[in-house]
Amino acid sequence: MATIVMEKIGRVFITLQQIREVPRMLTEAAPSMPGTVRDIDVPHYFRERYIGTGYRPLNQNWRYYFLSLFQRHNETINVWTHLLAFLFFLARLGQLAKTIDFVNDPHSWPLLILILSSLTYSACSVIAHLLGGKSELCYYTFFYLDYVGVAQYQYGSAVVHFYYAVSEGLHRYMHGIFMPTAAILSCLSCLGCCYGKYCSRSVPPLGRKAFHVVPSALTFIWDSTPVAERLMSWSTASDDPALIYHFGQVAFFISCTLFFTFPLLERCFPGRCDFVGQSHQVFHVLLTCCTLCQIHVYHLDYMDRRKLYSRLHRCSDAALFVQLYVVTVVVCALIAAFMLRRAKRGLDCKAKSK
Repeated sequence: MATIVMEKIGRVFITLQQIREVPRMLTEAAPSMPGTVRDIDVPHYFRERYIGTGYRPLNQNWRYYFLSLFQRHNETINVWTHLLAFLFFLARLGQLAKTIDFVNDPHSWPLLILILSSLTYSACSVIAHLLGGKSELCYYTFFYLDYVGVAQYQYGSAVVHFYYAVSEGLHRYMHGIFMPTAAILSCLSCLGCCYGKYCSRSVPPLGRKAFHVVPSALTFIWDSTPVAERLMSWSTASDDPALIYHFGQVAFFISCTLFFTFPLLERCFPGRCDFVGQSHQVFHVLLTCCTLCQIHVYHLDYMDRRKLYSRLHRCSDAALFVQLYVVTVVVCALIAAFMLRRAKRGLDCKAKSK
């Protein structure tokens, strides 16, 4: 018995020693890592407006880009904001799983879709911002993956809006068309974002943003219809604790759309936001706050409005929405693969012309 205990203690000691070696390994690796470069040293499609320096050099080995997670460059905050968001969402899922039977209660599946889609979009964003700077092909590949993550999160938002927040009157008119339309709009949003990135070499920045923002705005307007009607009842339902969080998710989303569309901080403080303070970094933080509001408010609605939504939605509806979620993810992945194939063909033609 004593021998077994000593063996386990020895294994723990070895593990702790290995963990203690990690900082030393990173320190040894850091000096060999290339420093950041200016915008003139990277292709124009990698450049962000008003960001003059902090770019990582292209065509380094994969080890460099993975270790750049701990390096100071102009994508560091973008990576860490959504990496921390992923951990927040994962911790929240663990908390909710202690009180909610996500397996046997079909009425909890829309909430589960929201959390899984939140984990997916944050993970895809981390991958895109961390690894997308390796090459032009990686740039397209990983950001197309990011747009698939965004599109499936749009669907995840739509399903909880419709399932938990919808009123009986609105449900009567939109049942049967709301979620299929939301799925189509999510796919169109993915297509618009991918096409905007594909045209990054030939279309001005404002035009590229239009491909991102317009489909996403239409999707948000449609998806948020049940929430908008819910907020209009504020004066008659002021005792509803969920209303403040519904207002919060809408306010956070509109705010993050503003910072995503316009580089406000970089333009007002040129040269001072190359590493910290970029509008896209603020967008990440606000989007995380929006998602956390959504998870919290729909947990409240899941508990407090069960009598209403269980009457409006059959258990088979939840299963149908799960299937539609899978279809949406698959279609968005196919859209991204199609656009990536076009981008790769263009890169091959450009390489042959040299």
